[in-house]
Amino acid sequence: MTRKHSREPGSRQLRVGEEIRHALADIFERGDMHDPDLRDTRVTVTEVRLSPDLKNATAFVTRLGGGGTETLITALGRAAPYFRHQLAEKLRLRFTPKLLFKFDTTFDDADHLDDLLRRTAGKSGGNDGPESENGPESENGPESENGEA
Repeated sequence: MTRKHSREPGSRQLRVGEEIRHALADIFERGDMHDPDLRDTRVTVTEVRLSPDLKNATAFVTRLGGGGTETLITALGRAAPYFRHQLAEKLRLRFTPKLLFKFDTTFDDADHLDDLLRRTAGKSGGNDGPESENGPESENGPESENGEA
């Protein structure tokens, strides 16, 4: 079966992306970068997405402790050739993909949604559960006065 029009990544893309993510995490853990903007920075690689031809990789990163996202992405962009060279030494790939770094907003988006849900729950009068003024409802719904559902 061919996947000409599918937009989902193939198993090879996912596997290689995960290998790159682990290798980048090891590089960041070692912390032997020469760029002063990266030297004392704790970076987490949350995901790596590869193009279908495996020649371009987008690494989604976040800084532990937050803040300074623009300087982080700029510094990672400057150091991309260094990271690519390190990946070439660590991984057994025919081609080492070009790296593009982007800030991962997943955690910020989740916090924003959590805040919205809390505000919505606060406005609804604090009724969090399935209980009503008459007490807890049964699993099948509220019972009528004569005991029938």
